[in-house]
Amino acid sequence: MSKEKVVLAYSGGLDTTAIIPWLKENFDYEVICCCIDCGQGEELDGLEERAKLSGASKLYIENIIDEFCDDYIMPCVKAGAVYENKYLLGTSMARPVIAKRLVEVARKEGATAICHGATGKGNDQIRFELGIKALAPDLKIIAPWRMTDVWTMQSREEEIEYCKQHGIDLPFDAKHSYSRDRNLWHISHEGLELEDPANEPNYDDLLVLGVSPEKAPDEGEYVTMTFEAGVPKSINGKEMKVSEIITELNALGGKHGIGIVDIVENRVVGMKSRGVYETPGGTILMEAHQQLEELVLDRATYEVKKDLGNKFAQIVYEGKWFTPLREAIQAFVDVTQQYVTGEVKFKLYKGNIIKAGETSPYSLYSESLASFTTGDLYDHHDAEGFINLFGLPLKVRAMKMQEIGKQK
Repeated sequence: MSKEKVVLAYSGGLDTTAIIPWLKENFDYEVICCCIDCGQGEELDGLEERAKLSGASKLYIENIIDEFCDDYIMPCVKAGAVYENKYLLGTSMARPVIAKRLVEVARKEGATAICHGATGKGNDQIRFELGIKALAPDLKIIAPWRMTDVWTMQSREEEIEYCKQHGIDLPFDAKHSYSRDRNLWHISHEGLELEDPANEPNYDDLLVLGVSPEKAPDEGEYVTMTFEAGVPKSINGKEMKVSEIITELNALGGKHGIGIVDIVENRVVGMKSRGVYETPGGTILMEAHQQLEELVLDRATYEVKKDLGNKFAQIVYEGKWFTPLREAIQAFVDVTQQYVTGEVKFKLYKGNIIKAGETSPYSLYSESLASFTTGDLYDHHDAEGFINLFGLPLKVRAMKMQEIGKQK
């Protein structure tokens, strides 16, 4: 009788490498590793040899960069989804598409379980598992870090020793470093001096995608972007697909110290955590998109969209991508994007994105209305009646309070 199969979300790091022999030893599973490429770059080098050496029967390396950009990043950009005013959801957006592909591989292989290496304190366990439950409620989920009666390793040293005991001699050391998560959109940093919010980040050691604003060039750089229906189409006249645009913006933003965020955020599980996010290209893309939106969206739509953008960010942060609420808000957002078409220009300079002009065939800005001269569409005398009606509730209440005051 063949063994049951488990699909392991595999990064190639020490945790998921140690999980392979642990799964075989404690559950007698056939372990199939699945590494989801969301734009991690050189982090994927040498994974197949490492997975096989660790006891996996097979390794999938699934490139989903374009799906990630088109179907997960862009809905968040269109929605203006930013968690707690700062976090551009780099890790949060990637987890549902990873969960989706893990389920697809599990179905293809006839696996009965999916395993992940997320800890019991973080958000990722929630995001992975809500995605899996929504797409494959019949699959078992194994989370070693929560199984403290079976998973007894509590340090890198113990994991390295465990691997050695199982004949796995890998190029990992016990030196503690930043805990990082990287994809095409961003890289996050936690640990070391960041664990104390009183400490200033050591940006010289920490930054990966760019430089600090102090070390950015003394000359600014102008960039022009075009959008069609809310989707970026070109940079400086060169048309590219979304993933290529984000890659190009990452290089530009990193060069000029754009998109470095130091935040103490509220995790889903109830604790606060401090981290530094580098999102150079994403910060530029979000700002450019918003720059065009303010030109073409009417006031009432823009107001509601901002509220729903905050809600969308919360939904994504909490791992609730595969829900009717996310679909409903995204449908609203898509309607608002029909006329978000045009060109924006800005200057990148030492951590700043400075507006330098915007145009759209659907612009609601009227120079004749906005200027101080009187145009045909606006009669200054009309403002008096408007103010009387708009301020009527305030006046009525003031009159009532005045009346009450006289009676005392």
